Parts: sequence; structure tokens; C-alpha cells
Amino acid sequence: MGISGRRGAVRAAVVLAVGAALSFPSFADAPLVVGKAAATADAIIPVNVGDQLGMFKRHGIDLKIVDFEGGGRMMQAMVAGSIDIADGAGTQMAFVAKGAPMLAVCENTSTLPYFSVGVPWDSPITGMDGLKDKKIGVSSTGSLTDWLAQELARKKGWGPEGVTRVAIGAGVAPITAAFRTHLIDAYIGGTTTFLTMAEKKAARVLFPVSDYEGGIASGTLFASNSLIATRPDILRAFLAAWLETTSFIRTHKAETVKIESGITGYSESVMAQEYDIAVGMFTSDCKFDADSLATLKRSFVELGLLTTPPDMSKLYSEAYLPH
Repeated sequence: MGISGRRGAVRAAVVLAVGAALSFPSFADAPLVVGKAAATADAIIPVNVGDQLGMFKRHGIDLKIVDFEGGGRMMQAMVAGSIDIADGAGTQMAFVAKGAPMLAVCENTSTLPYFSVGVPWDSPITGMDGLKDKKIGVSSTGSLTDWLAQELARKKGWGPEGVTRVAIGAGVAPITAAFRTHLIDAYIGGTTTFLTMAEKKAARVLFPVSDYEGGIASGTLFASNSLIATRPDILRAFLAAWLETTSFIRTHKAETVKIESGITGYSESVMAQEYDIAVGMFTSDCKFDADSLATLKRSFVELGLLTTPPDMSKLYSEAYLPH
């Protein structure tokens, strides 16, 4: 489909969405404020996609989207009562256990393909087994990427010394420098980072993290206790619109790639490759699966977020999902 055709398809979707708006109640008297833990992460930006397509307006929702630089700052906003919905990751369920005034209400993505293990463009490593006894770069000690490197060694049965983790920070510049100086043999980071570096023959995706790490609720939505208590109907409407959006994403590659390229700033070529890798991660019903909950329960202690494993049943609710 050409550019004009894709634009026409997007406009058609918007017209259909707006045209159906009168069949839903209006919540326009009070905007729904959605905080995002990151501006461009694949599991998080469906809220922007749905907003551009008019999905939330169709459900009568006046949406306000706020980007934060990390989940920690988003959690501070939730505790302060500044946001109604937190659009983040399952690891932030640990904050519910710590007393944050919120509940997880949707497992949006059940795997983590938008994180990958990347290697230098000319690396002789061709697969997962080639990483044994190698130096793997991570953003920082105790971070999610640090834990994912440990998980790789654990899943492969290599033991705690099966890989050497090297904290080098995040971003294209430190990764490129570490590759060029042979400080590391591989790095765990955003899939789009490696796809972008591949265009300059600087690095390539070896495999997505989802190839070895199973269910983990990488994308999770949280609702404030205040929203749950005072406006449960708008929460239900939001989740219905979210599921309509992810259904659109799963079935409309060309339109989704164009919209997401505008959101992330990455080229449509990169986003098209990312789409093929990550599209299967979206859940069709927002329900929390047992594998994700078990992995998260273990990760909270291993990441140092909690000292003891929590009762996971108290951290989430499926009561507000569409029937």
C-alpha cells in the first residue's frame, strides 16, 4: 500500500471511530490523565495510537497523556494523585506491594520482544549458545537488563558465572564505544536501538529477549485507587478502548507502522521490522497469566525491589475488563 493509501486507511479508521461516538456515554466532564513510563516503548505507545485513531473519544473519554522519564517518576506522580492511569511494566507491581495507591488492571503484553540481545555487526556470534562465557553489556547493576542477563545464564543452565555482566549505561553512543573497544561482546537493550544501528552496519539483533524469557507481563496498566473508587465506569471504557486499539495494531501493520514512526521518531523501515518482531506480544483480553505472575514474583526479590515474595493476587484485579 502506498503512502496515500495508508493515510486514507488511517483517516477512514478515524471517521469510523468518531462516527460511532454517540453510542457510548460521555466522560468529558473530567479528563482521564494517563502517565507513561517511557515515551516510545512498544508496550506503552498503544495509548498514543488509540488516541490518534479516536478510539478513546469513541468511548466518550477526554484523554490527557503525560510522558515520564522512567517508571520511578511515573510512580511518584501516581502517589501524588497527579495521574489516573499508569502505563508501564509488570515490574511496577512491586510498588503496589509497597503500598502505592493503585492496582494493576491489564496485562497488555505477555513477553518482552522489544528488548533484544544485540552484537556488533561483524560479530562471529550467530546464536544464543555463542554467548556462553561472553561479556554482556547492561545499563546498570541491578537493572532489568542486568536481571535479563542473569536470566539468560540461568535458563541455559550455565550457572551464575556463565556470562559476565558489564554495566556501561544506555544509548547508542556507549553501546557503540563498548563494541568498538571490545569491552563487551553483546548488549541487552531496546530492539529498535539495534535495528537503527544495523542501518549503519554498527550492530545487529541477535535475538529478542522473548526467545528465552517467557511470560513476564512486560506491558501493564495500573489504575489509581481513587479512579477505581470514584469512576469505575471510565476505567472500564478506557480498557475497552485499549483492547480495540491493540486489536487494530495486530491487524493493520501499514497504518500502525506509520503512526508509531511518527510517535517514536524511528524510520518506518525500522518500525516495520520492529512490528514483525513484537506484534505477537499483545494480549487479546488484558488478563494476567500464571507464567507472568510467577516470573514477576521471583523477579521482585532478585531485582531487589522487595525483600520477600508478595501475594500476587493482591496486586491486580480483572474486575474492570470488558466482558
